[in-house]
Amino acid sequence: MARLVLLQLAAALVVALIAGLLAGSAAGISALFGGLCCAVPNSLFALRLNSSAKKPGGANPMSFFIGEFIKIGSTIALMIAVVWLYHDLHWVAFIAGIVVILKSYFILLFRH
Repeated sequence: MARLVLLQLAAALVVALIAGLLAGSAAGISALFGGLCCAVPNSLFALRLNSSAKKPGGANPMSFFIGEFIKIGSTIALMIAVVWLYHDLHWVAFIAGIVVILKSYFILLFRH
């Protein structure tokens, strides 16, 4: 899980740098915010799942579903907060940051 979280954070930085170079600093910041809107809740969910798995008896399936619900809710809340508070939002870069983080799972699927 730690590798996936680090991969997502690295992917957020890479997409932010690319967006910043191609479309300016507002696009870079927008892409970074988009990536972090997904990467931060994912990392918190991974920490929660890891700590739940270390408890006696292992992870409870209900704990997983509650954690997933919280992750999705916090992702949506962070996206709304960015749209509301960051007035120089570059929509294409913001969505690109989100998509890159959501698709970063596939990079680990094809690694040996």
